[in-house]
Amino acid sequence: MGLLTFSYNVTLDGCVDHEEGIADDETHAFFTRLMDESGAMLWGRVTYEMMESYWPAVARGETEAPPAMRAWAVKLEAKPKYVVSSTRTDFPWTNSHHIAGDLRAGVQGLKDSMPAGVLLGSGQLATALDRLDLIDEYRFLVHPRIAGRGPTLYQAGLPAARRLELVSATPLRAGAVAMHYRRAP
Repeated sequence: MGLLTFSYNVTLDGCVDHEEGIADDETHAFFTRLMDESGAMLWGRVTYEMMESYWPAVARGETEAPPAMRAWAVKLEAKPKYVVSSTRTDFPWTNSHHIAGDLRAGVQGLKDSMPAGVLLGSGQLATALDRLDLIDEYRFLVHPRIAGRGPTLYQAGLPAARRLELVSATPLRAGAVAMHYRRAP
């Protein structure tokens, strides 16, 4: 069974608006490594649609992008992508698959079938999966910003605090810190 790893960009005040972080070659390389280490990506419908609207065109060379972003897009194109949605059933982007029905059973089945693990990149979905005790690790890229507004991690709340163990903390040149945690026993 593979691990389910929640990975996200977050500011110091917990904002997860994707436009508030640093988007440079080093941060793209960080997320490319995480994607390379996982067997599949897992998103909710909203995140999938945001990704689908941009990255396939970058992978095909139809949208101008720096080399690190293009490398990410090409790898993302090939990576299996799983989408949780109760409102959409058609996912035409290459290697996209739908998870419908019981959330716990669908995601546990995905974890069981992916020895290399699954990389989760949707905030609202993470809250739902954390409530089901399905997330094993957390890989946050904490940016040196205070947004002062916008959506935050676990905005909808959890029934109880989650104890985590620090695995590593790696500073990046632009001031972001890659934080790796796992669930405490």
